[in-house]
Amino acid sequence: MSRAAPEPRKTLDPDRVAEWLATHPDFFVGREGLLQQLRVPHPEARGATSLLERLVHDLRTRAEQAEWRLEQLLESARHNEAQYRRTRELVLALVEAPDRDALGQALATQLAEHFATPAVALWCPASLTDDEPRPPQAPRQVLDEHAGSRLAALLDGRASRCTRLTPTDWKRLLPHVGAPRRSGSCAITRLTLGEPLGYLVLASPDPDHFRASMDTLFTEYVGEVVARLLMRLGPHHD
Repeated sequence: MSRAAPEPRKTLDPDRVAEWLATHPDFFVGREGLLQQLRVPHPEARGATSLLERLVHDLRTRAEQAEWRLEQLLESARHNEAQYRRTRELVLALVEAPDRDALGQALATQLAEHFATPAVALWCPASLTDDEPRPPQAPRQVLDEHAGSRLAALLDGRASRCTRLTPTDWKRLLPHVGAPRRSGSCAITRLTLGEPLGYLVLASPDPDHFRASMDTLFTEYVGEVVARLLMRLGPHHD
């Protein structure tokens, strides 16, 4: 009489084991010795380590990651606070300007000192300067047809834009500032308040300072403030 073949050895499904342990978190209560016997792969070296050592390592790693994320949040908060303070000082200086020339000069000074923007031009149409007792002072410029066409071409149908600025364009659009030998970069925004009021140009000799991929929200915001103040400030009379 032949003997019956042994039944194949059954193995537990790892997923079912994990599921069962997850629903029975008290399984190891009273079985602490079993915890000390369990061996798991070491996360940084070949071989195995105890489960408790692995848990300590994982907890330490999570703590380091949480600390890094917290530092990133704090750094972002510090940057935002500094940006707010610089923007606040800029707006207050513009609001306190007694006339349009002082407005342009305050704009140029604040942007150079607090926003690393060494060159500014404020192009206004002749209708805003005809009744002034003297020609506009830099960085204000009288918008003529040639400058208006070039600025509109650089904007390419947009309200604002960051782009490269060739030495030729620099000499034409920022005539009061020495042009770099090579191309620089600029942020341009159209000034409007119910009617066209000109253009604001922020420029740098660094070709990567105003990159095409940059957001222009800040430039647009400054342009909106300047447009309102240009309309509020009449011509200055000595």
